[in-house]
Amino acid sequence: MTKPFAIGIDIGGTNTKIGLVDKKGNILNQTVMHTTGYDTVELYVDALKSEIEKLAADRGINEITGVGVGVPNGNYYTGEVADAPNLPWRGKIPFAQIMRERLGYKVQLTNDANAAALGEMEYGAAKGMKDFIMITLGTGVGSGFVANGQLIYGYTGFAGELGHAVIERDGRLCNCGSRGCMERYCSATGIVITANKFLEERKEDSVLRQHPGKLTAKDIQQAAEAGDKLAIEIFEYTGMILGETLAIAVSITSPQAIVFFGGLAKAGDLLFKPVRMHMEKNLLHVFKNKVELLHSTLPDADAAILGASALAW
Repeated sequence: MTKPFAIGIDIGGTNTKIGLVDKKGNILNQTVMHTTGYDTVELYVDALKSEIEKLAADRGINEITGVGVGVPNGNYYTGEVADAPNLPWRGKIPFAQIMRERLGYKVQLTNDANAAALGEMEYGAAKGMKDFIMITLGTGVGSGFVANGQLIYGYTGFAGELGHAVIERDGRLCNCGSRGCMERYCSATGIVITANKFLEERKEDSVLRQHPGKLTAKDIQQAAEAGDKLAIEIFEYTGMILGETLAIAVSITSPQAIVFFGGLAKAGDLLFKPVRMHMEKNLLHVFKNKVELLHSTLPDADAAILGASALAW
Protein backbone atom coordinates (compact mmCIF):
# COMPACT_ATOMS: atom_id res chain seq x y z
CA MET A 1 0.00 0.00 0.00
CA THR A 2 1.29 3.48 -0.84
CA LYS A 3 -1.28 5.59 1.03
CA PRO A 4 0.08 7.62 3.98
CA PHE A 5 0.00 5.77 7.30
CA ALA A 6 1.11 6.80 10.77
CA ILE A 7 1.72 5.04 14.05
CA GLY A 8 0.02 6.45 17.14
CA ILE A 9 1.39 5.42 20.54
CA ASP A 10 -0.18 6.20 23.89
CA ILE A 11 2.14 5.41 26.80
CA GLY A 12 0.49 4.91 30.18
CA GLY A 13 1.85 3.82 33.52
CA THR A 14 0.62 0.25 33.06
CA ASN A 15 -0.02 -0.30 29.36
CA THR A 16 1.09 1.12 26.02
CA LYS A 17 -1.45 1.32 23.19
CA ILE A 18 -0.17 1.23 19.60
CA GLY A 19 -2.20 1.79 16.44
CA LEU A 20 -1.73 1.98 12.68
CA VAL A 21 -3.77 4.94 11.44
CA ASP A 22 -4.60 6.37 8.00
CA LYS A 23 -4.98 10.08 7.17
CA LYS A 24 -8.76 9.95 7.68
CA GLY A 25 -8.39 8.76 11.25
CA ASN A 26 -9.23 5.11 10.65
CA ILE A 27 -7.35 2.71 12.92
CA LEU A 28 -6.41 -0.16 10.65
CA ASN A 29 -4.68 -2.29 13.27
CA GLN A 30 -3.84 -1.91 16.95
CA THR A 31 -2.36 -3.71 19.92
CA VAL A 32 -1.48 -3.25 23.59
CA MET A 33 1.76 -4.07 25.42
CA HIS A 34 2.96 -3.60 28.99
CA THR A 35 4.88 -0.40 29.76
CA THR A 36 6.70 -1.99 32.69
CA GLY A 37 8.85 -5.09 32.94
CA TYR A 38 11.86 -3.84 30.94
CA ASP A 39 15.22 -3.22 32.61
CA THR A 40 15.97 -0.19 30.41
CA VAL A 41 14.05 2.22 28.23
CA GLU A 42 16.05 0.90 25.25
CA LEU A 43 14.67 -2.61 25.81
CA TYR A 44 11.18 -1.16 26.05
CA VAL A 45 11.62 0.63 22.72
CA ASP A 46 12.95 -2.56 21.13
CA ALA A 47 9.74 -4.32 22.21
CA LEU A 48 7.76 -1.37 20.85
CA LYS A 49 9.54 -1.69 17.50
CA SER A 50 8.63 -5.37 17.31
CA GLU A 51 4.95 -4.60 17.90
CA ILE A 52 4.94 -1.83 15.27
CA GLU A 53 6.51 -4.12 12.70
CA LYS A 54 3.86 -6.77 13.39
CA LEU A 55 1.03 -4.25 12.96
CA ALA A 56 2.39 -3.05 9.62
CA ALA A 57 3.19 -6.55 8.34
CA ASP A 58 -0.30 -7.78 9.16
CA ARG A 59 -1.72 -5.14 6.78
CA GLY A 60 0.97 -5.49 4.13
CA ILE A 61 2.36 -2.02 4.78
CA ASN A 62 6.08 -1.33 4.45
CA GLU A 63 6.15 2.47 4.55
CA ILE A 64 5.20 4.63 7.55
CA THR A 65 4.95 8.45 7.39
CA GLY A 66 5.95 8.86 11.00
CA VAL A 67 5.31 8.01 14.63
CA GLY A 68 3.43 10.17 17.13
CA VAL A 69 3.74 9.54 20.86
CA GLY A 70 1.55 10.81 23.67
CA VAL A 71 3.19 10.34 27.06
CA PRO A 72 2.91 11.96 30.53
CA ASN A 73 5.50 14.73 30.97
CA GLY A 74 6.50 14.52 27.31
CA ASN A 75 8.23 17.64 25.96
CA TYR A 76 7.44 18.43 22.32
CA TYR A 77 10.51 20.67 21.93
CA THR A 78 13.15 18.33 23.31
CA GLY A 79 11.54 14.92 22.79
CA GLU A 80 12.31 14.14 26.43
CA VAL A 81 10.15 12.50 29.06
CA ALA A 82 10.95 14.34 32.27
CA ASP A 83 10.35 12.73 35.67
CA ALA A 84 6.92 11.26 34.91
CA PRO A 85 5.76 9.96 38.33
CA ASN A 86 3.74 7.05 36.93
CA LEU A 87 6.35 5.76 34.46
CA PRO A 88 9.28 3.46 35.27
CA TRP A 89 11.99 5.83 33.97
CA ARG A 90 13.52 8.46 36.20
CA GLY A 91 15.17 11.72 35.22
CA LYS A 92 15.12 13.21 31.72
CA ILE A 93 14.90 10.47 29.10
CA PRO A 94 15.69 11.40 25.45
CA PHE A 95 12.77 9.25 24.42
CA ALA A 96 12.14 10.53 20.87
CA GLN A 97 15.85 10.26 20.02
CA ILE A 98 16.01 6.66 21.26
CA MET A 99 12.92 5.81 19.24
CA ARG A 100 14.27 7.44 16.06
CA GLU A 101 17.54 5.55 16.34
CA ARG A 102 15.87 2.19 16.92
CA LEU A 103 12.78 2.53 14.73
CA GLY A 104 14.22 4.47 11.81
CA TYR A 105 11.10 6.67 11.52
CA LYS A 106 10.39 10.33 12.13
CA VAL A 107 9.14 10.60 15.73
CA GLN A 108 7.17 13.43 17.35
CA LEU A 109 6.36 13.39 21.04
CA THR A 110 4.16 15.46 23.32
CA ASN A 111 2.29 15.03 26.58
CA ASP A 112 -0.88 12.97 26.59
CA ALA A 113 -3.33 15.89 26.98
CA ASN A 114 -1.74 17.80 24.09
CA ALA A 115 -1.99 14.65 21.99
CA ALA A 116 -5.71 14.49 22.83
CA ALA A 117 -6.12 18.11 21.69
CA LEU A 118 -4.39 17.37 18.39
CA GLY A 119 -6.57 14.33 17.86
CA GLU A 120 -9.72 16.35 18.52
CA MET A 121 -8.56 19.03 16.08
CA GLU A 122 -7.61 16.51 13.39
CA TYR A 123 -10.47 14.03 13.70
CA GLY A 124 -13.00 15.07 16.35
CA ALA A 125 -15.30 17.73 17.79
CA ALA A 126 -12.77 20.56 17.23
CA LYS A 127 -12.16 19.78 13.56
CA GLY A 128 -11.91 23.10 11.72
CA MET A 129 -11.55 25.13 14.93
CA LYS A 130 -8.59 27.43 15.45
CA ASP A 131 -9.21 28.28 19.10
CA PHE A 132 -10.26 25.75 21.72
CA ILE A 133 -9.28 24.16 25.02
CA MET A 134 -9.11 20.41 25.56
CA ILE A 135 -9.84 19.13 29.07
CA THR A 136 -9.32 15.48 30.00
CA LEU A 137 -11.07 14.43 33.20
CA GLY A 138 -9.59 11.12 34.29
CA THR A 139 -7.47 10.06 37.25
CA GLY A 140 -5.97 13.55 36.90
CA VAL A 141 -6.90 16.63 34.88
CA GLY A 142 -5.06 17.18 31.61
CA SER A 143 -5.41 20.15 29.30
CA GLY A 144 -4.26 21.36 25.91
CA PHE A 145 -4.67 24.90 24.53
CA VAL A 146 -5.03 25.62 20.82
CA ALA A 147 -4.86 29.26 19.70
CA ASN A 148 -4.79 30.58 16.14
CA GLY A 149 -4.71 26.99 14.92
CA GLN A 150 -1.56 26.13 16.86
CA LEU A 151 -1.13 24.04 19.98
CA ILE A 152 0.46 26.21 22.67
CA TYR A 153 3.66 24.66 24.01
CA GLY A 154 5.16 27.75 25.63
CA TYR A 155 8.80 28.50 26.32
CA THR A 156 9.54 25.23 28.15
CA GLY A 157 7.29 22.94 26.11
CA PHE A 158 4.99 22.30 29.09
CA ALA A 159 2.37 25.03 28.62
CA GLY A 160 -1.27 24.34 29.38
CA GLU A 161 -1.11 22.60 32.77
CA LEU A 162 -4.48 23.88 33.94
CA GLY A 163 -4.92 20.89 36.22
CA HIS A 164 -2.07 22.22 38.34
CA ALA A 165 -3.39 25.74 38.67
CA VAL A 166 -3.76 26.36 42.40
CA ILE A 167 -7.41 27.10 43.09
CA GLU A 168 -7.31 26.81 46.88
CA ARG A 169 -4.37 28.14 48.86
CA ASP A 170 -2.96 25.50 51.21
CA GLY A 171 -5.58 23.08 49.91
CA ARG A 172 -5.35 19.37 49.17
CA LEU A 173 -1.86 17.95 48.63
CA CYS A 174 -1.26 17.11 44.97
CA ASN A 175 1.06 14.46 43.53
CA CYS A 176 3.04 17.29 41.92
CA GLY A 177 4.02 18.55 45.39
CA SER A 178 1.83 21.65 45.43
CA ARG A 179 -1.30 22.18 47.47
CA GLY A 180 -4.73 23.13 46.16
CA CYS A 181 -4.29 22.11 42.50
CA MET A 182 -7.51 21.97 40.49
CA GLU A 183 -6.74 18.33 39.67
CA ARG A 184 -7.29 17.36 43.31
CA TYR A 185 -10.87 18.64 43.13
CA CYS A 186 -12.10 18.08 39.57
CA SER A 187 -10.64 14.71 38.53
CA ALA A 188 -12.12 11.27 39.21
CA THR A 189 -9.68 11.11 42.12
CA GLY A 190 -10.70 14.56 43.33
CA ILE A 191 -14.44 13.92 43.32
CA VAL A 192 -13.88 10.82 45.49
CA ILE A 193 -11.86 12.92 47.96
CA THR A 194 -14.72 15.43 48.03
CA ALA A 195 -17.29 12.68 48.59
CA ASN A 196 -15.37 11.16 51.49
CA LYS A 197 -14.99 14.62 53.03
CA PHE A 198 -18.70 15.32 52.69
CA LEU A 199 -19.60 11.93 54.19
CA GLU A 200 -17.31 12.57 57.15
CA GLU A 201 -18.61 16.08 57.83
CA ARG A 202 -22.31 15.60 57.05
CA LYS A 203 -24.97 13.47 58.72
CA GLU A 204 -27.72 13.10 56.10
CA ASP A 205 -28.59 9.74 54.59
CA SER A 206 -26.91 8.79 51.32
CA VAL A 207 -26.42 5.57 49.38
CA LEU A 208 -22.75 6.58 49.23
CA ARG A 209 -22.46 5.42 52.84
CA GLN A 210 -22.81 1.88 51.54
CA HIS A 211 -19.27 2.13 50.11
CA PRO A 212 -17.13 3.01 53.17
CA GLY A 213 -13.58 3.69 52.07
CA LYS A 214 -14.14 2.15 48.62
CA LEU A 215 -16.01 4.85 46.71
CA THR A 216 -15.35 5.41 43.02
CA ALA A 217 -16.32 8.29 40.75
CA LYS A 218 -18.72 5.88 39.03
CA ASP A 219 -20.44 5.14 42.35
CA ILE A 220 -20.97 8.87 42.90
CA GLN A 221 -22.31 9.35 39.38
CA GLN A 222 -24.76 6.44 39.69
CA ALA A 223 -25.98 7.73 43.04
CA ALA A 224 -26.51 11.22 41.63
CA GLU A 225 -28.35 9.84 38.60
CA ALA A 226 -30.63 7.96 41.00
CA GLY A 227 -31.43 11.25 42.79
CA ASP A 228 -29.18 10.98 45.85
CA LYS A 229 -29.07 14.54 47.16
CA LEU A 230 -25.58 14.36 48.66
CA ALA A 231 -24.13 12.90 45.45
CA ILE A 232 -25.79 15.65 43.41
CA GLU A 233 -24.29 18.25 45.76
CA ILE A 234 -20.85 16.68 45.31
CA PHE A 235 -21.17 17.15 41.54
CA GLU A 236 -22.35 20.72 42.02
CA TYR A 237 -19.31 21.49 44.18
CA THR A 238 -16.97 19.88 41.62
CA GLY A 239 -18.66 21.73 38.76
CA MET A 240 -18.36 25.03 40.63
CA ILE A 241 -14.59 24.69 40.98
CA LEU A 242 -14.15 23.53 37.39
CA GLY A 243 -16.37 26.32 36.05
CA GLU A 244 -14.58 29.03 38.02
CA THR A 245 -11.20 27.75 36.80
CA LEU A 246 -12.34 27.57 33.19
CA ALA A 247 -13.53 31.18 33.39
CA ILE A 248 -9.93 32.19 34.07
CA ALA A 249 -8.70 30.09 31.14
CA VAL A 250 -11.29 31.63 28.82
CA SER A 251 -10.15 35.13 29.72
CA ILE A 252 -6.62 34.23 28.59
CA THR A 253 -7.17 32.48 25.25
CA SER A 254 -10.80 33.33 24.31
CA PRO A 255 -11.63 29.89 22.89
CA GLN A 256 -14.53 29.06 20.59
CA ALA A 257 -15.13 25.88 22.58
CA ILE A 258 -13.96 23.76 25.48
CA VAL A 259 -13.90 20.05 24.62
CA PHE A 260 -14.15 17.47 27.41
CA PHE A 261 -12.92 13.90 27.40
CA GLY A 262 -12.56 11.20 30.04
CA GLY A 263 -14.60 9.12 32.45
CA LEU A 264 -15.83 12.00 34.62
CA ALA A 265 -17.04 13.88 31.53
CA LYS A 266 -19.60 11.12 31.00
CA ALA A 267 -21.59 12.46 33.95
CA GLY A 268 -23.21 14.89 31.50
CA ASP A 269 -25.44 17.60 32.94
CA LEU A 270 -24.73 16.48 36.49
CA LEU A 271 -21.31 18.08 36.01
CA PHE A 272 -21.75 20.44 33.08
CA LYS A 273 -24.81 22.29 34.29
CA PRO A 274 -22.91 23.68 37.32
CA VAL A 275 -19.76 24.08 35.19
CA ARG A 276 -21.65 26.25 32.71
CA MET A 277 -23.39 28.26 35.44
CA HIS A 278 -20.22 29.07 37.39
CA MET A 279 -18.11 29.67 34.30
CA GLU A 280 -20.61 32.17 32.89
CA LYS A 281 -21.03 33.78 36.31
CA ASN A 282 -17.30 34.54 36.44
CA LEU A 283 -16.70 35.57 32.82
CA LEU A 284 -16.12 39.10 31.62
CA HIS A 285 -19.10 40.42 29.66
CA VAL A 286 -17.20 40.19 26.35
CA PHE A 287 -16.87 36.41 26.78
CA LYS A 288 -20.35 35.59 28.10
CA ASN A 289 -22.41 33.08 26.08
CA LYS A 290 -19.68 32.79 23.46
CA VAL A 291 -17.93 29.57 24.53
CA GLU A 292 -19.35 26.15 23.62
CA LEU A 293 -18.94 23.22 26.00
CA LEU A 294 -18.55 20.10 23.89
CA HIS A 295 -18.02 16.40 24.50
CA SER A 296 -15.26 14.69 22.59
CA THR A 297 -16.47 12.80 19.53
CA LEU A 298 -13.47 10.47 19.52
CA PRO A 299 -14.29 6.90 20.60
CA ASP A 300 -12.97 6.21 24.10
CA ALA A 301 -10.94 3.16 23.20
CA ASP A 302 -9.27 4.82 20.21
CA ALA A 303 -8.88 8.44 21.29
CA ALA A 304 -5.37 8.12 22.71
CA ILE A 305 -4.05 6.40 19.59
CA LEU A 306 -5.74 8.88 17.26
CA GLY A 307 -4.43 11.85 19.23
CA ALA A 308 -0.90 10.55 19.14
CA SER A 309 -1.08 9.69 15.44
CA ALA A 310 -2.09 13.27 14.62
CA LEU A 311 1.44 14.34 15.61
CA ALA A 312 2.85 12.39 12.67
CA TRP A 313 0.92 14.41 10.10
